[in-house]
Amino acid sequence: MLFRSYSGSVVKQGQAEAIVNGTGTNTFFGRTAKLVAQTETVSHFQKAVLTIGNFLIIIAGILIAIIVLNRLLSREFDVVRLLKFCLVLTVASIPVAMPTVLSVAMSVGAQNLAKKNAVVTRLSSIEELSGMNLLCSDKTGTLTLNKLSLGDPFTMPGISADEIILASALASQKEDSDPIDSTILAALKDPSQLQDYHIQHFTPFDPVSKRTEADISSNSGQTFKTSKGAPQVILDLAPNKSEIEASVNQEIEIYAKRGYRALGVARTDEQGQWQFLGVLSLFDPPRPDSQLTIQDAKKLGVPVKMVTGDQVLIAKETARQLGLGQDIVDAKVFRETPASLLANLDEQILQADGFGQVFPEDKYHIVDVLEHHDYLVGMTGDGVNDAPALKKADVGIAVSGATDAARAAADIVLLTPGLSVIVDAIKLSRQIFERMTSYTLYRITATIQILVFTTLAILFFKSYPLTAIMIVFLALLN
Repeated sequence: MLFRSYSGSVVKQGQAEAIVNGTGTNTFFGRTAKLVAQTETVSHFQKAVLTIGNFLIIIAGILIAIIVLNRLLSREFDVVRLLKFCLVLTVASIPVAMPTVLSVAMSVGAQNLAKKNAVVTRLSSIEELSGMNLLCSDKTGTLTLNKLSLGDPFTMPGISADEIILASALASQKEDSDPIDSTILAALKDPSQLQDYHIQHFTPFDPVSKRTEADISSNSGQTFKTSKGAPQVILDLAPNKSEIEASVNQEIEIYAKRGYRALGVARTDEQGQWQFLGVLSLFDPPRPDSQLTIQDAKKLGVPVKMVTGDQVLIAKETARQLGLGQDIVDAKVFRETPASLLANLDEQILQADGFGQVFPEDKYHIVDVLEHHDYLVGMTGDGVNDAPALKKADVGIAVSGATDAARAAADIVLLTPGLSVIVDAIKLSRQIFERMTSYTLYRITATIQILVFTTLAILFFKSYPLTAIMIVFLALLN
């Protein structure tokens, strides 16, 4: 049997012969690393400091030109003294202390943000966070609790809810600490009934088969198999698939519209034939504070776009419960559209309230489009493949429990789950930015004051009111 594995995968057990058909940037893992390496961003803080410095130097240049012209026309000047004075005036116009003062202000701010469970890994991101005007947020764990609960199951005729839950529990393993398995085992009314059965062989879930399977023997001597997994995969096991497929798919769609995930369950009968038992519904409820937090973010001028790998119907229902819009874009359109036509989707991305069935590489494209339309974008993520999007975003936010790769690429690392931490961080960063703005305005006006006063004194009094050392001291003390 042939399987395809990807670079970065971990083989836990067994033996296999492998043929390498891609290395380096020809692998998914390599492409992710390449995207991270190629992504270079210059912060708005750096741009602002350079712009301010250039502005003051231009002002100084103009005033120095006026001074030199005035001295030349008067024909009474000391060339060496004039050049020395102009040079010192130029040096004094450069805000030498400003980057240091602003960095200290941001360092103090980073310490305050850490107290709010938001660790800053790049100081200039505080300024970016204060100006952020759009946030792309994960659904699972950030907008929702990431705690699955079991809804009412859909069962085939003659099958009770207890039977389908027991069958799915036998196809689960407590030791794996899998969220779905844990939810199913917790739903058993009488957990002790599992002692009547013994698992002879267990096949764990994998992305290829998309299901688990267990060989079971009971204390009464009965043997059978049970399986749970993707509904379509479980349906394929049943010999009467054509007869029940329409009703099962209809029920799955109903679950999706209600925001539930569907899980198919089957077991073998006495003849060893698979019998489809029904569908379990799993729901990850929104956080109690998510809707209020989203409203607070909007009041701060930061609308939220939901980004999830779940089905579009599930995303729409979650968006409805959270008070977001219903314009959820299926991200597969990004993968199906030729690269030359991707620009046509920009308006769709701008107008969307969220994105469903998103792959990590889709996040990078979404961020890129939004930034090209002059948005300061925040992006949350937790996986290795989220790293390019986190680094590309103006504010990359690694959520609680993120991988080391995501944390390394992010500007801010959250220590607690939920969106409220981000909103608190935005409020605090804006306070910090106000302090930085106040100092910057003061520094600009103080520098211009020195330049203008000195220039006017030279023009009107025909003398140098300050020595070179006095000007340097004034610049430093201010």
